[in-house]
Amino acid sequence: MIALVLALLTQDAADSREARYYRIDTARVPAGIELEVGGLLARSDGRVMACTRRGEVFLIEDPFGEEPRFTRFACGLHEPLGLLEFGEWIYVIQRGELSRMRDVDGDGRMDELETVCDDWPISGNYHEYNFGPALDLEGNFWITTNKPFGDEPFGRAKWRGFALEIAPNGRMQPMACGLRSPCGIATSPNGEIFYTDNQGEWCGAGKLAQIEPGDFHGHPWGTFACEDPLWKFSKPGEPPNGVKMPDVARTMPTFKLPAVWFPYDKMGRSPAGFVWDQSGGKFGPFGGQVFVSDQYQSSILRVFLERVNGRWQGACFPFRVGFQCGIVRVAMDASGGLLCGQTDRGWGSLGGQTMGLQRLSWTGELPFEIREMRAASQGFELAFTRPVDRSVAADTGNYRVESYTYLLHEIYGSDEVDKLACPVRAATVSDDALRVSLTLDGLRAGYVHELHATLSSADGERLLHDAAYYTLIEIPR
Repeated sequence: MIALVLALLTQDAADSREARYYRIDTARVPAGIELEVGGLLARSDGRVMACTRRGEVFLIEDPFGEEPRFTRFACGLHEPLGLLEFGEWIYVIQRGELSRMRDVDGDGRMDELETVCDDWPISGNYHEYNFGPALDLEGNFWITTNKPFGDEPFGRAKWRGFALEIAPNGRMQPMACGLRSPCGIATSPNGEIFYTDNQGEWCGAGKLAQIEPGDFHGHPWGTFACEDPLWKFSKPGEPPNGVKMPDVARTMPTFKLPAVWFPYDKMGRSPAGFVWDQSGGKFGPFGGQVFVSDQYQSSILRVFLERVNGRWQGACFPFRVGFQCGIVRVAMDASGGLLCGQTDRGWGSLGGQTMGLQRLSWTGELPFEIREMRAASQGFELAFTRPVDRSVAADTGNYRVESYTYLLHEIYGSDEVDKLACPVRAATVSDDALRVSLTLDGLRAGYVHELHATLSSADGERLLHDAAYYTLIEIPR
């Protein structure tokens, strides 16, 4: 209880500052509609579509107006947890299949429902969720499957804890394994597939990772299915138990480190849906970056990604708290607002509601933030949204950096282990005062580097968020 009270007080303090730059609007949901959002879609015609874990799909017109109009597009689906518009169809992932549906007569209700693929069994466990679909550049659909937690009344099922590729003709191909609770999956602007996973056994903290064919992401539960001829890649083998993550990556060729770790509680607890900002500046000064929802903290996180030595890696930052409920799905609408679909699903979350739909919009005022944190051969380069106070930014005493990693083990989650202070030896400010290059000791590949910066802008405003967490998979050559 004390921890919850402290978390709420911290959120209230952050909310009061963040609201100046990013406004939260709430949709009015009519009585009788249980909007426990599991999937969210900003349609090309301007309407919003939301599916719920209770099996309903709603079309919503003017959701944040005085009188939003909700039309029940479909009902009776089996726990749908994702929507995708492609061609004239709406694709929806259910517990037992990937389906597609459409409205033929234009009345706002589904007329046709077809099975695209149902080539995976289920054990009857309550936690066998499926997420997606995401669409790759070849027109294939990708989904992620949750491992079961507890009893499996119909027997053990294959392809749980996997990323599955489904061709337009319905052919299913398992592509990666070792996933735990992969609540979010999306396609980057470059066409790569990424997913989020939740801290737990064999997953030291929440993470954002790229999925590539043949990857093993650390959880051994479902890897027995790799004996099936459908698995076309090397068998991952048994992971070591109780070994530091970077050491596992060095000794187990199939093991995939994430692009970004989300340190527990510092950066949420339960990362879920995510989206790249492709709004062309409508959502503020972070174009091209990733915005990730967190179900427990009812928050949005921000991620800057870069490719170093052929690997995606980057930094995560706090962004916006103060939502009414845990956010499971996000989508960017045509106005550049971030739609946030919510449910606490009985797990609990910060905020006073159990479900709903909200929108996060930029007010137009420019916050003073660390916009980017890039890796360098001897440290990091920070880019800011506004010019820094040069004298303050050049003082190495205003920076604190510590590195740590996690253990790969069967115990739930991991402490931050093998901690090491990384003294900042130099801070060089660019001529335009928008960048600072940090030279520091003790860079370590495979480790999270946690930065705290006590800085102010040239006009005297302190950083809105003074923390960043860079997952340094590769040190630039």
